[in-house]
Amino acid sequence: MLNKIRLGVSIVGSIDAVYLSIIKLTHSETLCMPGIGDCWTVNNSRYSEWNGIPISFFGIAAYVSIILIATILQKYSLFEKYGNFFIFGISTVGIIFSAYLTYLQIAVIRAICPFCIFSAITMTIVFIISLVIILKEL
Repeated sequence: MLNKIRLGVSIVGSIDAVYLSIIKLTHSETLCMPGIGDCWTVNNSRYSEWNGIPISFFGIAAYVSIILIATILQKYSLFEKYGNFFIFGISTVGIIFSAYLTYLQIAVIRAICPFCIFSAITMTIVFIISLVIILKEL
């Protein structure tokens, strides 16, 4: 049951990351939903890319990796044995990076992107569920 919840949260997180990517690639300010935070400022800051790659692409990669691993957990012995640890590792990196990005929004950029915060929340939920699953396995 927890794996299904984690899978569902990851799907929602990936949709959010894809939406952020669309905003970044289309340069469409209207997609930021004016009046709800300041997505436009955050998404156009120098912190919204790393070496020319939109940060949201890394979110997509993380969520898709989690979705794939969670989907094949029971199908391959390697993933049945270590899949939850892989997901825990990905979500640990994701939550640390999300914390850093949230800090940047608050302290440096001084603007809050609600879609970015939503992604941080979904990654936190994935992390907590993964931790619970691992602790149950021990």
